Amino acid sequence: MNEIIKLEGLNKTFRSKQNTVVALDDVNLSIYEGEIFGIIGLSGAGKSTLVRCINLLERPTEGKVWFDGKDLLTLKPKELLETRHSMGMIFQQFNLLMQKTALQNICFPMDITKVPKEQAKKRAMELLEIVGLTNKAQAYPAQLSGGQKQRVAIARALATNPKVLLCDEATSALDPTTTRSILDLLKKINRDLGITIVIITHEMSVIEEVCQRVAIIDSSHIVEVGKVEDVFLNPQSDMAKQLIFPAGRRTAKFGGGRTLRLVFDGETFAEPVIGSMVIECGAAVNILFADLNKVEGKTFGQMLIELPDQEQVAQRMLAYLELHHIHFEEEAHHV
Repeated sequence: MNEIIKLEGLNKTFRSKQNTVVALDDVNLSIYEGEIFGIIGLSGAGKSTLVRCINLLERPTEGKVWFDGKDLLTLKPKELLETRHSMGMIFQQFNLLMQKTALQNICFPMDITKVPKEQAKKRAMELLEIVGLTNKAQAYPAQLSGGQKQRVAIARALATNPKVLLCDEATSALDPTTTRSILDLLKKINRDLGITIVIITHEMSVIEEVCQRVAIIDSSHIVEVGKVEDVFLNPQSDMAKQLIFPAGRRTAKFGGGRTLRLVFDGETFAEPVIGSMVIECGAAVNILFADLNKVEGKTFGQMLIELPDQEQVAQRMLAYLELHHIHFEEEAHHV
């Protein structure tokens, strides 16, 4: 696979008279042509700074930013401006021009690049069709819902035929149903137009819904990168575990037994594994939490259970899970 974006030793430091803030520290990352790549972290982790360094809206303090084989930091201003046309960007707050119609908003970046007006209008109408808003061409942003505004923003970002679409918290201001429809649209754009999409978010559900690979950023560092399915099944970093299985959703106090996190894939999901294990081992377990997730269209389940205090029974249950190829890992107790 071809690297469309490559970050090498990226650092970004903000300095003022009062203090110094390190937003990014030694970030190394490769994003491949045609994939949907997620970057996830908590607020303040550095993810928005990272995406703004990709298109040089923020210039890194150190390191290199490669895009489509070009070292962006070596480009002259005119060359950088031309290269940026290959990187569309959408934002949490839409950033539409309120005094312009949906059609005019989409035409705006083409006006800047001197595309003939009739050609720009034709292209804008094609993009409105792609995002499902041909009947809103003459509507102003104030007349549109949040989801419709984001669709116009996506169409505008596509106006210059970009190779990459950068989405900075693009669904954070939307309700769950609208979020799902926008994510479906991004998947369609990736599939039909072959555009690489980079999604910045703090929501694991967004990553699970659309991304093929994910990078997890914590306190300015990339702490884990991998296929979404692999990270979900076997998270390596503490931050990945926190994002996949938020502590606030766990039972506050456990008893004295060992606690396991079980993950069921699409094949084992329908089997009554816990019920069969309880019957076979002759002891009950305490179910502390259960959840369903969809990762790239596959259904995965996860469950947090507490085993009985008796070590012999607990060992039998562990052996049962291993025999039936159920992925599990032992969780530390939280009080």
